[in-house]
Amino acid sequence: MNLELDAELLRALLEDVPARVVVFDREQRYRYANRATLEFLGLGAEQLIGRTVSEIRGEGVAERNRSVFDQVFEGATLHWEGWADYAGVGLRYTEESLRPYPAQARPVQWVLGFARDLTEVKNQAREAQEQLEAALRAEVIKTSIVDHALAALVTSDAEGRIVEFNPAAEAMFQRQRDEVLGRTVAEIMVPPEFRAAHNEGMRRVGQGGAPRIMGKRLEMQALRADGERFPIEMALWRIEVKGQTHYTASIIDVSERVRAQALIERQREALRQSEKLGAMGSLLAGVAHELNNPLAIVMGRASLLEEKAQGSALADDALRIREAAERCGRIVRTFLNMARSRPGERTAVGLNELVRAALDLLQYGLRSHGILLDVQLDPALPAVHADADQLGQVVLNLIVNAQQALAQVEPPRRLGISSGVEQPRSGREARVWLRVQDSGPGVPVELRETIFEPFFTTKPEGMGTGLGLAVSRSLVREHGGELQLEPPRPGQGACFRISLPISGQGEAPAELPPAPADAPAQARLLVVDDEAEIADLLRTLLEGAGYEVACAETGEVALELLQMARFDAVISDLRMPGLDGAALWRELKAGHPQLLRRLLFVTGDTLSPGASSFLDETGCPHLDKPFAKAELLAAVERLLK
Repeated sequence: MNLELDAELLRALLEDVPARVVVFDREQRYRYANRATLEFLGLGAEQLIGRTVSEIRGEGVAERNRSVFDQVFEGATLHWEGWADYAGVGLRYTEESLRPYPAQARPVQWVLGFARDLTEVKNQAREAQEQLEAALRAEVIKTSIVDHALAALVTSDAEGRIVEFNPAAEAMFQRQRDEVLGRTVAEIMVPPEFRAAHNEGMRRVGQGGAPRIMGKRLEMQALRADGERFPIEMALWRIEVKGQTHYTASIIDVSERVRAQALIERQREALRQSEKLGAMGSLLAGVAHELNNPLAIVMGRASLLEEKAQGSALADDALRIREAAERCGRIVRTFLNMARSRPGERTAVGLNELVRAALDLLQYGLRSHGILLDVQLDPALPAVHADADQLGQVVLNLIVNAQQALAQVEPPRRLGISSGVEQPRSGREARVWLRVQDSGPGVPVELRETIFEPFFTTKPEGMGTGLGLAVSRSLVREHGGELQLEPPRPGQGACFRISLPISGQGEAPAELPPAPADAPAQARLLVVDDEAEIADLLRTLLEGAGYEVACAETGEVALELLQMARFDAVISDLRMPGLDGAALWRELKAGHPQLLRRLLFVTGDTLSPGASSFLDETGCPHLDKPFAKAELLAAVERLLK
């Protein structure tokens, strides 16, 4: 290759390389900056060349750079990547390197800087405008800059024969430079079915036709040496050197981005389906609640009317009304059962596989948030007998919680996931454990147990429902395991630990606070319901069975009555304005723990996410509306035993 032609070609390439290239002298003065650098800083050449780093980026940056520049002028080559804040540009993630020039000789005269913006792809091709100083030798520039370019650079002549193939191109296409020089681009890089179109385009442009792809960023398929096809993003530009035409392509392998986009699309579709199901569940929950209250009234009043009219023709009419209302109730319950999740199915499940599946699902979000993963999974971890979907939901929830916690702190953000086996203790089988630990803000000491209560959340509004940890602990306990927040360690955030028996069988549940020794013959009951008709119906049915009944129209009034009088049991609606059933449960837990075992929820809202998870977590008995008189009395009798 002609040396003068090669030098001009390389200088033109430098100016349009989609990476920032800078030359500094010993005073940190900008001696050269390519187009990408000028555009990145928003300056013209006359505003930058000849000025120092201190003048352009401030004395603080210049002072930090002095020790780095001293190392390079001693012959060191430095490389790093990470987040950096550029004045006028903002926070960017870049890969950068500083190299001495000349590389081997001493003293070093210049520092060559290279930087690639990884925050977003910038491949827009640009026409060459400026040239490097004539004193830089072409072959040394080629070795120091072009060969170290981070993008694949492929240059061909007007006939499509390859004349330059940098190391990044060698790695991408799995071919050696000497192997491809002189061969055509179509033969080396283009899949067979596209070669005819490629050659036709080259012929048309060679005959003076208008270029159609020049200067544009294109996505297309390329071919590796082993025949593998992969997606690339390419920018192509034309260089005229002494009347000879050359074409240079800057190429980036976008396989990972394409895979991520496909994954995101699959997730979006799954989310759309989930939203549809969620909307259906919410609709059914609302319909059930609105229908079940009046149905309960109709059924209850029909039962009372049937008893009062016993022996008369009116009793038959009351019976028909009650049976029709019961039929309506069965129809509503059928809809609810259709909307509820399928029963769990337990099989041999690998906890490590669940972790990997969750990380595969969340890897794009973790990476985009700058979260560093430290995964240490025991390769010999035995399988557990469990429901894979339920445990997968728990693992996913813990990792998402950690990701959201890490979003509240500055980098570095770290997430550690590890697994292992507990040695069996006396009378207890071997267990496996899984830890999810983040470097976030942690959990305040006073909230360490509260976070597992239903409806409680420390997340900002719109980011959580307060059900994730409650449901997760409930699912783990159903498998005989435990979900705990481990004591904090210095410099660390929250650490959640799951332990599970390999058999998946639970141990004996913890005892609730003891109930009163003996309920009086005429038990006193407190009925809490914001619908007066329901409350009056419950009072009538229960008083007819010999109970003494007081009614409260709100949770707040119920608490006042509990302070004023003794009650043997509480029968409450779950969804009420103000202090609802869940809040009432928490108040009883704090102030009247002896009533926790004598609390019955009568509700038509068991399908809503909040209600179902709350009932599962607390284990409180409940009676679905609409209900028959016999069902109510049987539930109360069980409550008072």
